[in-house]
Amino acid sequence: MAQPLHLARKSKASPWRVLGIRAGIAGGLLLAAFALLWFDRDGLRDQIDGHLTFGEVIYFTMITITTVGYGDIVPVSERARLIDAFLITPIRLFIWLIFLGTAFDLVFKRSWEKWRMKQIQKKLCDHVIIAGFGRSGSKAVEELLAKGVRPETMVAIDCKRAAVDRAKALGLAAMQGDASDNEVLAAAHVERASAMVISAGRDDSSILIILTARSLAPTVPIAVSIQSADNEDIARHAGADVVVNPIRVTGGMLADAVIAKGQPAPAC
Repeated sequence: MAQPLHLARKSKASPWRVLGIRAGIAGGLLLAAFALLWFDRDGLRDQIDGHLTFGEVIYFTMITITTVGYGDIVPVSERARLIDAFLITPIRLFIWLIFLGTAFDLVFKRSWEKWRMKQIQKKLCDHVIIAGFGRSGSKAVEELLAKGVRPETMVAIDCKRAAVDRAKALGLAAMQGDASDNEVLAAAHVERASAMVISAGRDDSSILIILTARSLAPTVPIAVSIQSADNEDIARHAGADVVVNPIRVTGGMLADAVIAKGQPAPAC
């Protein structure tokens, strides 16, 4: 079954990295608590046999950190009670905060983020859709950002995860999928977009995206990058408003540069 399409924005850190850091901190705190209790084990009393082994100190450390204890091992000396009150109790609180924070991040926060992005998706309007976030698409976004277009008003669509991640890094809403698919463009609300930039890297793919977009949004302005001059008219007939041929543009700029330089013709 196909996964539901949704927008996404880049998170500040990898969830696995965050989880690893928190697990390391929790483990360090547990070791610290064990070291304190082992150092002051003479202040503890085992109600069963009166003797504490290494394993029993580990057991007491775990139940002290995770519960209120069972009463089989108790601190009896004043120093042991002070250590429990002022050192072990803060460690217990910190570990619980780590557990609760991790649960919040992994469950509540991510669920909230998905819900928030769905709300953004529903409210998309007057946004710019960039279909294809390769070199040309990303360069178009850089130019739009330089001209004052806010990143949150742009939606990038690309089949490759790496391209989607680059778009999210720039602050864009991004979607992984094929922009020639009706479902993908419908999820991006192409019918509400203010403009669409298409740079799929292949002329056939770009033209197919134009046809799909035009079927869903007959009036949205579409600019497309076409590699072959033979396909420019096809792109226009498909519904593109602006057709840009990078090779033609580059050639024209080079020719203009030569003419502007005023090079004299070589003598024969």
